[in-house]
Amino acid sequence: MPAALHPYLNFKGNSREAFEFYGQALGSIPQFVTFGEAGAIPADNPAADKIMHGSLEVTELIRLYVSDVIEGMSPEGFVQGTNVTLSLMGDDQTLLRSAYERLSEGGSITMPLEKQMWGDVYGSFTDRFGIIWQVNIGAPEQA
Repeated sequence: MPAALHPYLNFKGNSREAFEFYGQALGSIPQFVTFGEAGAIPADNPAADKIMHGSLEVTELIRLYVSDVIEGMSPEGFVQGTNVTLSLMGDDQTLLRSAYERLSEGGSITMPLEKQMWGDVYGSFTDRFGIIWQVNIGAPEQA
């Protein structure tokens, strides 16, 4: 997938409800992975059924992504008004690494750009203007 910019919404525990509503309104079926399913937290943790990543792909150009903000995930916790993140995604490593480095200058890095448990390279930061960004570089396709 070439590099693309998608909104990534964060909710305080009700992202499944929100995306099921958005899916009905926009004619698409949301897909979800919980923190427990991903192995990010133990299955007996009360937040295990919260959404780690969800997607709503309405068309090639209309895509929304979602996550619940759980305890310990963000130093500030969930803050209404800062719950939208700009997400750069794709497989163009040169472009996306450069975007991460340049956009994060003068800002604050939340997560360094490095390989993650799902196989992609991912990092996040808040830019010098207070905008939250995440960059996800897709793992190369296996032949």
